[in-house]
Amino acid sequence: MKMLRNEKGFIKVLFVILLLIFLGYAGFQFGMPYFRYSAFKSDVKELTRISLGQVERTKTQVLEKAQEFKIPISEKDIKVTKTEATVIVRTNWSETVDILGLYQKRLDFDINIEE
Repeated sequence: MKMLRNEKGFIKVLFVILLLIFLGYAGFQFGMPYFRYSAFKSDVKELTRISLGQVERTKTQVLEKAQEFKIPISEKDIKVTKTEATVIVRTNWSETVDILGLYQKRLDFDINIEE
């Protein structure tokens, strides 16, 4: 009789461990795009501050940062505009998170920085 209780306890513990592993995996899959977005936005804000109004140079630097973070944008997706007092950088992209082929979620990101 004790043997059966131990087996049931083992199955419950194994199930909980597998569930925690799955939740960690799903959290990582969803967390990484948001982390990249946050880090990229911070770097673009800094680049915009120090750009000194050089539109093409800023655009190139933003594209290099996007490639560094493996963000799927091209040069035509980045819009840099210089006004009299500010520089505006705009870009957007989408990423699809796939959880074991069972669930797919499209995440849309938008950056609009004016410094």
